[in-house]
Amino acid sequence: MASTRREGERERPVTEGDRRAAELAAERDRLAAELAAERERTALLADASDELLASLNLERCMDVTARLAARHLAEAAVVVVPRSGRGHPVAVCGPGGRVEHRVLPIDPAEVEGLAEAMRGFPPVPQRWIDPRDAPDWITGGMPEPPAAMLVIALPGHGVPAGALVLLRRSGPETFSAGEELTTRLFAGRAGAALSAARLYAEQAAITATLMRELLPPGTHELDGVEMAARYRPSGDDDLVGGDFYDVYPADEADPEAESLVVLGDVCGKGLEAAVLTGKIRNTFRALLPMADDHRRVLELLNGTLLYGESTRFVTLVLVSARRQGAQVRLRMTSAGHAAPLIVRVDGTVETAATRGSLIGVLEEIETTTAEETLDPGDACLLYTDGITEAVGGPLGGEEFGEERLRAELARCGGMPPEALVERVHMLAAEWVGPGGHDDMAVIAITAPGRSRPGVAGGRERTTA
Repeated sequence: MASTRREGERERPVTEGDRRAAELAAERDRLAAELAAERERTALLADASDELLASLNLERCMDVTARLAARHLAEAAVVVVPRSGRGHPVAVCGPGGRVEHRVLPIDPAEVEGLAEAMRGFPPVPQRWIDPRDAPDWITGGMPEPPAAMLVIALPGHGVPAGALVLLRRSGPETFSAGEELTTRLFAGRAGAALSAARLYAEQAAITATLMRELLPPGTHELDGVEMAARYRPSGDDDLVGGDFYDVYPADEADPEAESLVVLGDVCGKGLEAAVLTGKIRNTFRALLPMADDHRRVLELLNGTLLYGESTRFVTLVLVSARRQGAQVRLRMTSAGHAAPLIVRVDGTVETAATRGSLIGVLEEIETTTAEETLDPGDACLLYTDGITEAVGGPLGGEEFGEERLRAELARCGGMPPEALVERVHMLAAEWVGPGGHDDMAVIAITAPGRSRPGVAGGRERTTA
C-alpha cells in the first residue's frame, strides 16, 4: 500500500520528490553535525596548542592536558608520566574540573592497556578493557563507576611522554571512531609538550648542578693577606657567565708558599662558556704544584685549550701573593687581560707593568710578569671588562672607561677590600642604570694596616 500523508482534510501519496527532500535534509543534518564536530575538534586542538605551548613546566603541562581532556573528550581524565624518584607523577581531573597532582608508587601493568601505552605501543582495543577493574587512583575522580574507558599513549620526542586515560560514566560503552581520532590528535600535541617540558626540566637540573660547581668562591683568608671579591652576572637568570675567579690559599706548612688568585673572562657566555670555565678551573687545580712559574702554567693551559674541541678563548690575570712582614709581595701576570691597578694608601693609582697574549688562540704566547709590594693600606685591584665597558652615563651610550675608573680609585686610597670592591661595583651599576650589562667581576687584595689618610684625591701613574 502506497504511503500517504494528510494535507488539510485530504491525503496524498508521498512522492519521489518528497523522499529525495527528506534524504537531502537528513544529509544536511549529518553534514552539519560533522561540521560542528570538526569545529569543536579544531577549537580543542587550538586551545591545547595555545595552552600547552605557553609553559615548559612539566606539572603545568600535565594540568592542562588533564583539564582539557576531561572538559572536551570525556568526563574525567588521568595523565601518567614516566617514573621519577619515588613514583609516577599523576594528574587526575574529575567532572568538576579540579586537577589533583600526586606521585604514586604504581605498577602500570595493573591497569589494562596502561603499560603498553607508557611504552608507546598502539592502544589496547576498548572492548578488552573493563572500567570496573580499574584501581581507585584511576577512577577516584568519578562520582560513580565509569561506563567507558580509553587508554592512549602520549607520544614524545623519540620516547613516550606518558599515557592518557579517559573515563565516561554515561553513554556508549566505547568511544566512537571519531572520538578516538580526536583523542589521538590531542594526545600528539600533549605528548610533544610534555616531552619538551621534561627535557627542559632535565637540562635545567643538569645546568643548575654544573652552575653550582662553577659559582665564584667565597672570600678566603690568605695567610695575612686581606681579599674581597664581587661578581655580578650579565642577567638575572644567569648564575654563571663568562667571567670567573678562583682563589688558592698558600700551603700553611711552607713559609715561602704564595697564595694564587686567578681572574678570567671566557669568550661568550651561557652553558658552553660555563663548561669551558670548569675546564680552566680544573686545569689550574692540576697545575697548582707549578704555580710559582706563571708563564709555564699559562703555556700548559694554552695548549689544553688549543687542542680541545672548543673554539673559545680566555683572558686571564694571575696574582701570587705572600705576606712579608707588614708588606705583601705580589707577582702579577696578565694574559690578554686588563693589567691590575695598584691603589696606594695616599690615592696614587698605578698600572702594573704586565701584559700578555690571549689564551687559546696562538700556539706560542708572550707574557710579562710584574712584581709589586703593597705597604699597609695599599690595594691591588683586578677587574674584568664588564666594568670598563659598561655602557650608560648621562646620555646612555658612553662607556665607563678605564680613565673614569682610575679617577674614582684615586679617591679610594686606604679603603678596606670589601669597601673597595663594593665601591667599584656600585659605580658601574649606577653608570649602567636599568640597561643591560656584561658580566662584572672585581677582586681587591690589600695589605692590612694603616687606615685611609684624609686626602681629597690622588695621583695616577704606571709602574715601570
